[in-house]
Amino acid sequence: MNILQRKGVVLGLLAAALALGGCGYNDLQSQDEQITAAWSEVVNQYQRRSDLVPNLVNTVKGAAAQERDVLEAVTQARARAGSIQATPELLEDPQKFQQFQQAQGELTSALSRLLVTVERYPELRSIAAFRDLQSQLEGVENRITVARNRYIDAVRTYNTTVRSFPSNLTANLFGFDTKPNFTVENERAISTAPTVDFGTPGDTAEKQPPPPATDPQ
Repeated sequence: MNILQRKGVVLGLLAAALALGGCGYNDLQSQDEQITAAWSEVVNQYQRRSDLVPNLVNTVKGAAAQERDVLEAVTQARARAGSIQATPELLEDPQKFQQFQQAQGELTSALSRLLVTVERYPELRSIAAFRDLQSQLEGVENRITVARNRYIDAVRTYNTTVRSFPSNLTANLFGFDTKPNFTVENERAISTAPTVDFGTPGDTAEKQPPPPATDPQ
């Protein structure tokens, strides 16, 4: 290959690089990496929550063993959520992604029911371990919400690039496809951290409705 041919090859490569950049290839690569990073943080926070569940269940069991059904529901929901491997390949399979988010939503719901149930046990307020676990759980739920929102924004940006002209031509050429997003029913309830108002002693007692008025005889 002579010098002129080499220059021609170099110029051709430069032209191809500029064409790819102008057609969104670099944007697709960058946004795909952002999705991977955002998803890693979502999984990390879900794992932090999962790690808290056994200690939380054991602590509540010590003071409210009779709430067996609620405790078992949390344990089973955690097991279902943990049985789905949150690998990068999950982001390419809408059905598996939906199964993952449904399992995590069930765990969120089960934990919320647990925290509401324990309001009936004032003695739990005096257990420092429970107060610490409850505080950690609320913090993790808040971080899950932030991580999910970042993932949602990253996927929205990426999917827009994949669908937009002329970057959609580049996406089709190099196999970039849209990715699933968090779009489950009652999304707001699933992504909201559970809250518990322990109040003051006696506040958790179940209030009885006033007796109905009777006509004087």
